[in-house]
Amino acid sequence: MNVEKIMADLEAKHPGESEYLQAVREVLESIEEVYNQHPERIFTFRVTWIDDKGEVQTNLGYRVQFNSAIGPYKGGLRFHKAVTPSMLKFLGFEQTFKNALTTLPMGGGKGGSDFDPVGKSDAEIMRFCQAFMLELRHNIGPDQDVPAGDVGVGGREIGFLNGMYQKLARQYHTGVLTGKGMTWGGSILRPEATGFGALYFTQHVLHTAGKDIKDKKIALSGFGNVAWGAATKAVELGAKVVAISGPDGVCEIPDGITKEMIDYMLDMRASNRNKVEDMATKFPGQAKFTAGKKAWSIPCDIALPCAFQNELSEDDAKELKANGCWCCCEVSNMGCQPGAIHFFQKNGVLFAPGKAVNAGGVATSGLEMTQNAAHLSWSAKEVDEKLHWIMENIHEQCVKFGTQADGSIDYVKGANIAGFMKVAQAMLEQGVI
Repeated sequence: MNVEKIMADLEAKHPGESEYLQAVREVLESIEEVYNQHPERIFTFRVTWIDDKGEVQTNLGYRVQFNSAIGPYKGGLRFHKAVTPSMLKFLGFEQTFKNALTTLPMGGGKGGSDFDPVGKSDAEIMRFCQAFMLELRHNIGPDQDVPAGDVGVGGREIGFLNGMYQKLARQYHTGVLTGKGMTWGGSILRPEATGFGALYFTQHVLHTAGKDIKDKKIALSGFGNVAWGAATKAVELGAKVVAISGPDGVCEIPDGITKEMIDYMLDMRASNRNKVEDMATKFPGQAKFTAGKKAWSIPCDIALPCAFQNELSEDDAKELKANGCWCCCEVSNMGCQPGAIHFFQKNGVLFAPGKAVNAGGVATSGLEMTQNAAHLSWSAKEVDEKLHWIMENIHEQCVKFGTQADGSIDYVKGANIAGFMKVAQAMLEQGVI
């Protein structure tokens, strides 16, 4: 069955689910000759909770379990007003191949809710998380499905979710969620892992191209855990982060982000205000805020989308290229629109997809699961060494399957084929089930 026939069937079955269909098409275009359909199942449930005014609120919750051929379902939970089944299906689809790339035994899944944490109090977020877990608990477990955090779900939310699970299960399953606090089963470096791993992968991309990250200007989007980790490691490696952005606009930081500013990113995330302007207010003279603009409007060498899917358009790609950008590595899931990816690839801009670049986060979640199963905790040095090895291995797989006849590397094709082949082989070897 060819790509267009598969896509026609999927579009008929899932009309309007644009993100999911976009993710599927990208993979199918890379692996048309060896495509094999992957079934998914979706649990949909109502989440009823009480706000601080005593009024009853209702949201929808979801868990998509996509593929468990190589391990338990594994993927984050996303709390955002824009969450839809289509979004979670594309994320679960991507997660399946990303997890396969890590070399760890993890299947693919995703979940979340259209609950909007912006402006909510800690007490409201706690009550929502508890109500969400009341329903989710039936379909998760340390050897069944292991959720983690994602957009809108950080350490605070994982804590509330885990506490409710323990109460309901009446068993101490440390491995049922990842991204836990350090005092109750979490792994050192897990909060930083997605950003750290992304920079390690970016380093490999640059070194393969004969370049170095030191002194390069980086623009990144977002200011949550992922962007914070990316900024932290970028500065450690000698790069200069000159822009961060949010829904309200962009903060340009001409002299490069400082440690104090990176630390403040955590306060910005915890405030639930979702305004990057707070950085300029906190550090006047160092950061300049421009409303309505993206990070991609600031001249840079390397662009790192760290916020949301489809956040970088073809027009953004053209603006980046015109301003001297020569590398873009997706740190968010499917951060670039198809037009942007095609423009980068056709115009000599190094490009690597999120399923490879940001796999360090879920890889370290896998390491957290291993530590939980063995009832031990590794040092930061041990975790970082394993993360380095995993990201290097992912890069090698991308190079193996993505090297073209002219010697160039198509990282999109390489990542898609490498991840797909591992999942497909596992499914074939286990028979028709």
